[in-house]
Amino acid sequence: MQHVEVRRRYAATPQAVWDVYVDHARWSEWSGFPGSKLVTPGAEDPNGSGAVRSFTGGVREEVIDFEPPKRMTYSVIGGPFPVVDHLGEVTFEPDGEGTLVVWRCRFEPRIPLTGALLQRFITSSFRRALDGLGRRGFAQST
Repeated sequence: MQHVEVRRRYAATPQAVWDVYVDHARWSEWSGFPGSKLVTPGAEDPNGSGAVRSFTGGVREEVIDFEPPKRMTYSVIGGPFPVVDHLGEVTFEPDGEGTLVVWRCRFEPRIPLTGALLQRFITSSFRRALDGLGRRGFAQST
């Protein structure tokens, strides 16, 4: 099992950062993941539990748990992404005058011996996305 964790602090409230992060249809505006769209709305909230988002290239993810503005979990449910048993979690914690976002995931590679390479790729993707979130109007703090 491979694990990834990326942390970023923002000079904004958890609710403000949450609202941008969970707007799946607008991810491509800041995340670096092209062609994001909300395929299936969630049961109680369009972006909440049961929501399915997709990205250019066919990767689809489903929101599992949705606890505004604190925590969201999701899983890759389809597409060409070379992982299985993927579970992602993003938390939004008050941190002084701002918010600490922690984005984690765990997965198994579909192809043996590719775990370290995929771990580096996913870590880089999470960092790029969270840097983009910072450019979306939330100054990153140190």
